[in-house]
Amino acid sequence: MILKTLLTALFFVFVFSQPVFAVESEDAKIAQNLLKFNALNACVGCDLSRVNLTKANLTGADLRYAYLGKANLTEADLTGANLSGAVLTRADLSKANLKEADLTGANLTGANLSGAVLTRANLKYANLTGADLRYAYLGKANLTEADLTGANLSGAVLTRADLIEANLTEADLTGANLSGAFLTGANLSGAFLREANLTGADLSKANLKYATLHRANLGKANLTEADLTGAHLSGAFLREANLTGADLTGADLKEAILHRANLTDADLTETKLKNAEIKGAIFCNTKTPWGLDNSGCKK
Repeated sequence: MILKTLLTALFFVFVFSQPVFAVESEDAKIAQNLLKFNALNACVGCDLSRVNLTKANLTGADLRYAYLGKANLTEADLTGANLSGAVLTRADLSKANLKEADLTGANLTGANLSGAVLTRANLKYANLTGADLRYAYLGKANLTEADLTGANLSGAVLTRADLIEANLTEADLTGANLSGAFLTGANLSGAFLREANLTGADLSKANLKYATLHRANLGKANLTEADLTGAHLSGAFLREANLTGADLTGADLKEAILHRANLTDADLTETKLKNAEIKGAIFCNTKTPWGLDNSGCKK
């Protein structure tokens, strides 16, 4: 009986001590990985989750496929660092310098990148779902086919950024600067672009269904064959914009400026145009609330 009781007690000690040992072993491994990284400035595929690298100089670091979930990289310098394939879910990269960093295919879901510098960074195929990119600098960054679903990019600078076929569904781009950006085939359905600067941006074949573009600047933007069904464009500036073949069915263009905009082959069926400025706009084979308008067709 005594032996049975002793064996039972030993069993429970063994079972319940395992998670503690496992946690200690995991923490020890992470600590060892951090020492290795500090020594070599490289730790490919390493587990560096939850490490604190605030304000650290990580210029040119090799962190390919590293796991940095919940890591603190606030104000860290990652200029030219290689983070391709890295996992940075819920990591804090606020005000970090990621200029020209390689983040190809990186997972940044829920990461905090507010105020971060990502000028000319490569974020192709990156997952930025729900990421905080408020006031981040992404000028000339490569975001081709990146997933920015629900991301907060309000006040961000994306001048001449490559967002071709990127997913920006329901993303917040309020007041963002996207002048000269490439958004061909991008999905911006339900996105918030209130007062955003899209001057000269290429939005050809982009999906802007039900997007909010109130008072946005779309001067000279290319919206050829864009889907603007139900979009909110009241007070938007569309001077000399190319809307050839665009679908504006049910869109709100009240008080919008369409001076010299090209509306050839566009569909404005049930579009709200009250007080819109259409002087000099080109109507040719254009479906309007008053019927098919060919008044601007060249003879």
